[in-house]
Amino acid sequence: MRSSKTIACGACSSASSAPKHPGPLISTPRAQRGITLIELMVGIAIGLLVVAVAISALMVSRGVSGTVSDASSIQQQAAYALRLLGGQLRQAGSLRLNLNSSGAATTNELLAPVAFEKRSDGSADTAYNFSLEQPTALFSGTGDSLPVGFQRYAEPVFTTAVAQTLARNCVGGPGDTSGPATHKLVQSVFQLNGQNELTCNGNGAGAQAIIQNVANFRVRYVVQSAAPPATTPGAPLTQYVAASAVTNWGQVQGVEVCLVLYGSEAIAMPDGSSYTDCDGETAVDMTTLTGVRAKRMHLVFRNVFQVRSQGLV
Repeated sequence: MRSSKTIACGACSSASSAPKHPGPLISTPRAQRGITLIELMVGIAIGLLVVAVAISALMVSRGVSGTVSDASSIQQQAAYALRLLGGQLRQAGSLRLNLNSSGAATTNELLAPVAFEKRSDGSADTAYNFSLEQPTALFSGTGDSLPVGFQRYAEPVFTTAVAQTLARNCVGGPGDTSGPATHKLVQSVFQLNGQNELTCNGNGAGAQAIIQNVANFRVRYVVQSAAPPATTPGAPLTQYVAASAVTNWGQVQGVEVCLVLYGSEAIAMPDGSSYTDCDGETAVDMTTLTGVRAKRMHLVFRNVFQVRSQGLV
């Protein structure tokens, strides 16, 4: 009897020491619940808000980048135009300097007679006499048109044994193939056309556009007046005048060029955005402009070029 009880207890002990197999998991209703509609709507709203902020920042960045690019393009155009104008204006009315005009032989170059030539080839052809062509062919203007010219002559160059003419007008001519008898005068005529382009016509080659988006082009002249106190030694009187007020082009000491350029990028103009026009007095409200200039950035550029041949015309 004891033995059977012991066996039975041993079986009980073995059964109690054996690992228990876990039963099936019972899921509660709370563990199976997903997101609610309100939570979904809140998540979508937050996502849309983030996208809206990102798009807004992108648009602002794009607008700033477009404005900076527009301003850079305007400044590049103005720099090119003023450089081209300056190269022609500084030579306006100039004549070739003959270091030995009479052909006198001298061992001292400082004693050689010097004179300004009035004919580019030294001939007696009065049709190309620079003293007769001045001032209309060499230097003049009408306010929004600027014709300039200077003497064309050949000079020795190291690339060829034949003298070449290196001087060129605003459109890159006239070439050496045209011959000195055909173009003895290098001419450039700057003018604003009806398409808001600054054009240049050189030696009758036809007007070519230099820059675009030009709202205004004006020229004034720095004139040395003969009225007092200009007659007082050391006290010359200079003043800015329009082309119509110039009575003696030989008194012109310099030329002031004013350009108003506008951009091609439409921008939001703040109230009160304005600039002073080329006359130095008129305030132009950029918010009221229409057509191709509406909502466009406008920049004013001025430069004064000294005429090399001052007092020689």
